[in-house]
Amino acid sequence: MDHNYRNPGQGGGQRRGRPGFAPSYSPADPDPLPKNNDATSRIFAFVDDLFFQAKIQETARKLNVKVEFVKSEKDLMDRVKQNGEEKPSLIIFDMNNVAAKPLTLIPKLKTKLKKGTSIIGFLSHVQGDLKQKAHEVGCDMVLPRSAFSQNLPQLLRRHGAPDDTAEA
Repeated sequence: MDHNYRNPGQGGGQRRGRPGFAPSYSPADPDPLPKNNDATSRIFAFVDDLFFQAKIQETARKLNVKVEFVKSEKDLMDRVKQNGEEKPSLIIFDMNNVAAKPLTLIPKLKTKLKKGTSIIGFLSHVQGDLKQKAHEVGCDMVLPRSAFSQNLPQLLRRHGAPDDTAEA
């Protein structure tokens, strides 16, 4: 029996990596938006987890998208007023952010902001009940943390683009 697959450097073994496993695939990050220093923020996040705050900030910086972190409904509404009443394009909720009370705040925001604003929540993949409740109160999309992290560049680019350059 030929055991060359065990050590590809010897004999005629041509395999690279572990046999039977495809190479990992990660989608390419989208191209950054044109830099606009006077742009108002169109994306707000109720995220108090420092790991996710850093991840969102770094991804937004790479894409030239402005994201503001808020702690309360009043904080959000004050920032929206500063933007000249332009409604946010996206509001991100960490569904485990107890201080923000997402299950009571999301329906209020849905009523105030209507259809122009998407609300996305993220949570642990084992929190099926919370995911269901989030959909019931008005979350447009609820993702496990891993899927949120993976799709973050595309989400920020889509919602951070000015209306005239927004992708369909």
